[in-house]
Parts: sequence; C-alpha cells; structure tokens
Amino acid sequence: MHLLNLGILAHVDAGKTSLTERLLHSVGVIDEIGSVDAGNTQTDSLALERQRGITIKSAVVSFAVDDVTVNLLDTPGHPDFIAEVERVLGVLDGAVLVVSAVEGVQAQTRVLMRTLQRLRIPTLVFVNKIDRRGARYDDLLRALSERLTPAVVPMGRAVGLGTRDAAFVPGPVPVDVLADHDDDLLAAYVDGSLGQDRVRTALVAQTRQALVHPVFFGSAVTGAGVPELIDGIKELLPRADGDPDGPVSGTVFKVERGPAGEKIAYARMFSGTLRTRDRVPFGEAREEGLVTGVSVFDHGTDVRRDAVPAGRIARLWGLGDIRIGDALGEPRKAHGHFFAPPTLETVVVPGPDTDRRALHRALTRLAEQDPLIGLRHDEVRQETSVSLYGEVQKEVIQATLCEEFGLAVGFRETTPLCVERPAGSGAAAEFIKKDANPFLATVGLRVDPAPPGSGIAFRLEVELGAMPYAFFKAVEDTVRETLGQGLNGWQVTDCTVTMTHSGYWPRQSHSHQGFDKSMSSTGADFRGLTPLVLAEALRRAGTQVYEPMHRFRVEAPADTLGALLPVLAALQAVPRTTETRGDSCVLEGAVPAARVHAVEQRLPGLTRGEGEWESGFDHYAPVLRGAVPCRPRTDHNPLNRKEYLLNVTRRVGS
Repeated sequence: MHLLNLGILAHVDAGKTSLTERLLHSVGVIDEIGSVDAGNTQTDSLALERQRGITIKSAVVSFAVDDVTVNLLDTPGHPDFIAEVERVLGVLDGAVLVVSAVEGVQAQTRVLMRTLQRLRIPTLVFVNKIDRRGARYDDLLRALSERLTPAVVPMGRAVGLGTRDAAFVPGPVPVDVLADHDDDLLAAYVDGSLGQDRVRTALVAQTRQALVHPVFFGSAVTGAGVPELIDGIKELLPRADGDPDGPVSGTVFKVERGPAGEKIAYARMFSGTLRTRDRVPFGEAREEGLVTGVSVFDHGTDVRRDAVPAGRIARLWGLGDIRIGDALGEPRKAHGHFFAPPTLETVVVPGPDTDRRALHRALTRLAEQDPLIGLRHDEVRQETSVSLYGEVQKEVIQATLCEEFGLAVGFRETTPLCVERPAGSGAAAEFIKKDANPFLATVGLRVDPAPPGSGIAFRLEVELGAMPYAFFKAVEDTVRETLGQGLNGWQVTDCTVTMTHSGYWPRQSHSHQGFDKSMSSTGADFRGLTPLVLAEALRRAGTQVYEPMHRFRVEAPADTLGALLPVLAALQAVPRTTETRGDSCVLEGAVPAARVHAVEQRLPGLTRGEGEWESGFDHYAPVLRGAVPCRPRTDHNPLNRKEYLLNVTRRVGS
C-alpha cells in the first residue's frame, strides 16, 4: 500500500471544502455529501467554521484509491489564516490547487501557486464550478497561463458550461508544454514518431518534478470531472517516501487540545517508526517526551495504533511541551517561513465580567495553536496584545474566545507592527564597582547597523576565555531579549552587537565558610547589567522607526482610474506601474500595511464592484511623516536607570 499526503489549497470560496466532501463521497468514505452552507462538512469541525462557512484550521482525513492511501489535508483559503497553510506545506507530497471557473485566478490563488512552485511541490489544478452561470473555459485557461504559470497542461475540455449538465471530457495531452522540458520528446514530435504512451510517461515524470501542472475541470456540486481528478491524483502525484527502519524523524504541523485539556500533536513522519511508550527528543531544547498514545488516519477517521511508520500522518499524545514546527527525533532541514509574518497588532479588551487571568490563559492556548500569532503581555497596564494578519482573524479570535472559553472581549483599533533599526553606531560600557554599577560584572557593548533583512548578530571583541562561557551566554541571551523593545518600544533588528569589554569576580568565600555571593559574580549580574549598557549604546546610536509596507496589485476598469488614483494617494498608496489591457488597467505599487483594510473597503464602490485587489507584505519603510509611532514598554525600562534598578535589584548604587 502506497501513501500520499495531499493538500487542497485555494482562494476563499473557490469550493475547496466542497471538493473535499465530493472526493470522500466518491471513494466511499462518507454516504452523504456535507454542505458548507448547511455547516455539516467532514473537515470543518469547529463550530465557528460551520457558522461562517470558511475553513480556519487545517484538517486531515484519509481515503484509499485502489492501492494508494491518501491523507487529505483541507486548508484555509482566507489570507488571514495563511499561517495555517504555511505549516501544512512542509508535510505535503503533492497538492491540488482549486480555482473557480467563474471568479477565475484570484489574489490568494497567485500567492499559493508562487509558493508551491518555489517549494517544488507537485501540483494539479482543478477548475471548479463549471456548472455555475458565468463559468469559462478558454478565457480561464488563458488566465491560468498568464497569471499563474505558463506550464499548465489541460487534460481535456469542459462542455455544457453554466448548466447542471456541465461535464469534463478527457482529451489527448498537448505536447507543446511538455516539449519545453524534454528535447527528446520535441525531436520525436517533430519526426512524427511520438506516441501517446511516451507523452503520458513524460507527463507523469514532469508533474512529479513540479515542472508542469495538469488542469482538470469539473464541479464539486455535481461531481463532474471528479473521477478524472481522482485518477490524476493516483497516477500523476508522487508517493510518500521514507525508510520505516531508519532513524526517527518527523515534523509537528498542528497542535490541538483534547477534551481533558491534553495536548495532541499532528505529525508527519519522514523516517523511522514511532511507537507508543517511545521516548523521543523534540524541539530546539531536544528534551525527551514519552509518547503515550498514537493514532493514524484511515478510511475517513483516525484509528488508534501502536506505532506510526515513515510517510504517515499521526496524532500523538503525551508530549506536553510540544509546539508547532518542532522536529521529532532527528531534525530535518528547516523550511523556514513561506509567507510574511503578521504586520498588525491589537490590544484585547476584556468585557465587564471577563477574568483577566482566564483571558491570558485562553490567549496563550490560542497562540500554542498558531505560532505566528504573537502575544505581548504588559504587566503594568494589565493588557495583552495579539499580532494579526487582518480584521477577519480578529473576528475569529473574538468568537473563539466566546464560544470555546466563555470569555467576552473587544479590541482596540488595529495598528501596524513597526520595527526599529539603528541609525548609526553607538557604544557604552560599565565596570565593576565604578560609576554606580551595582552589579558584579563588567559589560561593554557596541551597536552597529547591518543590512536590511540580516536580523541580529552577536560578536565578541574580547577573548572567549576571559571569563566563564556561561557569562558570555547570559550577555548574548539578554541582548537578544532586550532588543525586543528599542528606544520607541519596537523590536530592534538588522544590527550587529559586539561585546567590547568583559570582567567578573571569580567565585570567592571567606575562610572556612561557604560561597559568598557578595564577593562573586553570577549570571544574574550579567543579565541585570546588560540591558542598561545596551540601552545606552542604542541611545547613542539612535534608531529609526520603520513601518510595514505591502506591495499591491489592483486590476479595475480603465474608466474608474480617475476616481481610484486620488483615493489611493489619500491613503498613502504609491502606484509604481500602470498598464492598460483593453478596457481594464493594472496598477502596481506600495501601500502602508495600516491602510490596506481601508483600501479594500473602498475599492468595490470605486470600481463598480469589478476591482480586484491583491497585496502582501513586501518591506519596511522609514516613517517620514507625522509623529513617530511609539509602543508602550512591557519590560523594566532600562532607558530609565533609576526605575530599572528599583525594579531589578535592591542593591541600588548611590
């Protein structure tokens, strides 16, 4: 029995979950097809998903096609839940990208295809809704080629478009796209010796290498084209590989809580076999956890098993500290983030009867399930902020807190998540028992700007043997933690911090007595002093606040351009290119992330509902107009020496 871990991806409302239902019905897993509108689909199990008719969390369901067991992963389509899609991509063997025959290629469709191609994930395209009024064939194939990828291979034709009798008629595979990647195939085509068996072999090979993307047409509602898609999944996509006898290696892509509050980890095994009662190292700390239960997906549900071999997806119990993205056993090469991090932030405001501690616990559990939702707790103001992709995500968090935890909340206005970068170089140092330094530590630091996107680097200009390594480690860890809040409260990035001075008092004791802390340096001394030194170095270097900018692409009727441009300018959007295509025009440019939602709200009215907007994070730009945005601090504020020392230590120097 072969295995295939298959992802279903699409722009929201393209019919992805409906296709999942049709696939499960076609292979006999379910007797009745669920409806997104009725809220009774197999994979949208959350109450909120059923109410809103959208997929929020990825779901796994299994079915068999002859000798192939398919683990099907249904993923969210709305861009606010792109983090959920990101985690699934790392465990896929292949994908089906769903496109609506009516709406065509949409913003999220393009984002997903670019990512699938970058990761070289073999992908089939399924054009859904051919039974709907307004469904297209020739125009849509042209749009796929122009806006997604030229490497699309139609597997037949759609007939009866826009009617309940719409059908997919398989046809001969066109050779032209395949020949672009195979000179021998082209030569055989030119001399007339090319047979369909040879074409089919080339199609399978090139699809599995993600060089071409076969296109099927059909309808999830009527079932048209679905049998041909199932045959394509079986024949064209690669099987899961991995040695079940090799070293244990897997990746956790989802974490949820069970009825008793226990953590359940969804993991794809790439190598080896993980058994119940096995101890397995996981995460960056490589701590070992005891697997107390295993279930694998089979025939539409998950079934308890004693072990999970390579290639399969399983649910694991017993790993209490597991987090999304953790490696099980031997770590694989990290795939990194495929999509941009969230660029917005809002403060969660508890309702009149909402307990703040219960709210913090609930938000922490939500963050466990989505590592790109960052929590930021302000002890002084007793406030918690969450980072977001968009307004829909905020609504979902609000509804989830209400329905799952019984907590009523509101939100403050959404604001952009800015960053700070050093404007120049700055250095500072404090020495043991000098300049009112109350810590038994000497620390000197220099901050230098680094190229955009380089992150934070820590360097030494002192000998590594000048003091115990644990003290150097304490300084580096504290530097990285302190840079989470710069002069204006934003995370400081793209800089190099160099340790220029070091010193300590070795472990000492009085005669015939034990260790004397007042005479000996500890890691706490270095952790306490480092923020003061780093804050002073940053102050001398100065920092510039940068706001997140989105690249945008808007396609609209050409005669609406006159109304559209002034509004874009008022919202600080800067068009860079304008292209006219017949009766429509395409604008591309940049817009502050804080203004994207406002543009999206105004666009339908400005373009008679015909405007199509696509945007995504692109870069950070310096804030040059208006007041510099500041963020309230949540630390002990090393920028205020007196306040900091009062909070951190009682040994305040005079």
